[in-house]
Amino acid sequence: MKNAWGALSDDTRREILSLLKNRPHTAGEISDQFELSPATVSHHLSVLKGCGLIKCERRAQTLIYSINLPAFHALAKELTRIYS
Repeated sequence: MKNAWGALSDDTRREILSLLKNRPHTAGEISDQFELSPATVSHHLSVLKGCGLIKCERRAQTLIYSINLPAFHALAKELTRIYS
């Protein structure tokens, strides 16, 4: 979960996570929700993937992004440890 705290500090990344909590999305579906360039959205996805908060599965030529639930459980456990 390296850098998960930094990843969560960005509004756009938190919005991406909100989208993914409902169901997996393709990069295009995610990009369509923002007034950002596809390259910028790709960067945000890379940051989230790099810290383990999301995972990516390739289906043919399509990348499908989804929440990495074990990472969020570990993050919640860490928050509980810090603030209890």
